[in-house]
Amino acid sequence: MMKPKNGHRARGFSSEHFLDSDEIIRELDLKGCETVMDAGCGDGHNAIKILEDYDHKGIIYAVDVYDASIEDMETYKQDNNAENLINIEADITEGIPGVDDESVDIVLMVNVFHGFKASRKLDEAVDELSRIIKRDGKIAIMDYKAWDVPKGPPTHVRSSPDDLEKLFNSHGLKKIYLNEDIGESIPEGKSHFLIMFAKD
Repeated sequence: MMKPKNGHRARGFSSEHFLDSDEIIRELDLKGCETVMDAGCGDGHNAIKILEDYDHKGIIYAVDVYDASIEDMETYKQDNNAENLINIEADITEGIPGVDDESVDIVLMVNVFHGFKASRKLDEAVDELSRIIKRDGKIAIMDYKAWDVPKGPPTHVRSSPDDLEKLFNSHGLKKIYLNEDIGESIPEGKSHFLIMFAKD
């Protein structure tokens, strides 16, 4: 397992090595006081960057199913007196304990959503995201384009923006934004898309 630059453990390959966190975070248009969730945080580099580089004063949830990632995030919290960082070990498809209904302004998921397709738990994941997001909040999903290319997850677990729009629409959520020119530059073009949803 390759350790990310921040030294934290993650189950998968950290996107810190090939995606620009600033490019992603700028898409969120943060004001500095929102409740933000880095869902499927892995090594937590996006949550940490929001805290350190964007001087975020609101609550930041770092959620991951992998216990080592959350242990490392707890160490970071203690070492940096990050009182507004709340770390939760949870499987999103089974519910995120300690997070109230309609209490989160922004959910960010980077290279996570294809995992729900692989585990055939797409509906469960969207149900939980819908539960926690505020009426005027947004769910931002960045994932690999549904291309048959060597890097990234197998093609059969990738989704297109249209696929996700149909899925989220069926749960009462509407698309509010789409950027298909983001991520790593590969021969086929930009590797990722970023799509946002809100309650209808």
